[in-house]
Amino acid sequence: MVNSVHVLSTKLNLKLTLTLSPKLNAELVLVLLLAFHFPSHSETVDPWLKINDFESAAALQDWTIIDTQNETQPRIENPQVTEVRKEPLQPNHSQHYLIKKPAAEGVVGNRKALSFAPLPVPIEVGDTYTFYLRINVEYFPNNHVFGLSDMRPDDIIKNAYNAIEPSLRVTDRYDPNIDYKNDGTLLVRKNNWYSKIHHPQSGTPAKPMETDTWYEIWLVVNNQKKSEGGQGYDVYIRGGSEFPTQQKVFTHADFRMQRENPILYFLATCNTGPIKDPYGNGGLRYDDLYMVKGEVLSSPITNITF
Repeated sequence: MVNSVHVLSTKLNLKLTLTLSPKLNAELVLVLLLAFHFPSHSETVDPWLKINDFESAAALQDWTIIDTQNETQPRIENPQVTEVRKEPLQPNHSQHYLIKKPAAEGVVGNRKALSFAPLPVPIEVGDTYTFYLRINVEYFPNNHVFGLSDMRPDDIIKNAYNAIEPSLRVTDRYDPNIDYKNDGTLLVRKNNWYSKIHHPQSGTPAKPMETDTWYEIWLVVNNQKKSEGGQGYDVYIRGGSEFPTQQKVFTHADFRMQRENPILYFLATCNTGPIKDPYGNGGLRYDDLYMVKGEVLSSPITNITF
């Protein structure tokens, strides 16, 4: 954001005089301050820190993309699809986003397709940060989990799902360990498994996510010690026909492992399922990853396209 005083003094080279009445001078100053104080549609609103908006030609240079349980037969090296794609918006305009799929259509057996990148600053123990991103379900069936990790690369690769602390899940797979068929509703981690997001006033679970639809997500991450009420996160959402305005949809979901360490990385993983019983290769699109200290429920971008 450009400082309004700097804009007034250098960009416009404006000299206010008292030739007008004091009232008119005051009104003129107010109008100019309002005009130049607010960001344009392409500016980021401080104090958000950008993790990635995928608009740079080197958007993935800091990312690790690795398949740690590749059971494809015949074997396909590096089967996951994690790449930046372009989405046209209107004539002469487009935006870039990250698409993540466990493998190309028809390929099965890639059980842990990991992609991760460092955060611009760590979330120290005792801190609360808001993590913002937009997601878009390519299609079902699928099985995706994403969130934030307190581990470094070697340990993320070794631990996979257990490297994630605050997390969200998008899937319609059948979970045999609890004999339950998921329906595509966004899930949070709670009590050693997953729970649907819900409408807090009624307690009614949310509906399955709409495909080809962008959703804004805010995770308010409390990295205090568990004894101090931390190791949990609140979830807010906006998007689709169900959530046209921002809505809080879960209070104090649980960190997966609750290790009480600084949080260092964004991590996403997905899974085709086993060869004999595949889930499906539907992708999940990601865009506009940001973080900010404290609980901040504004949007870090002003040119949002749904």
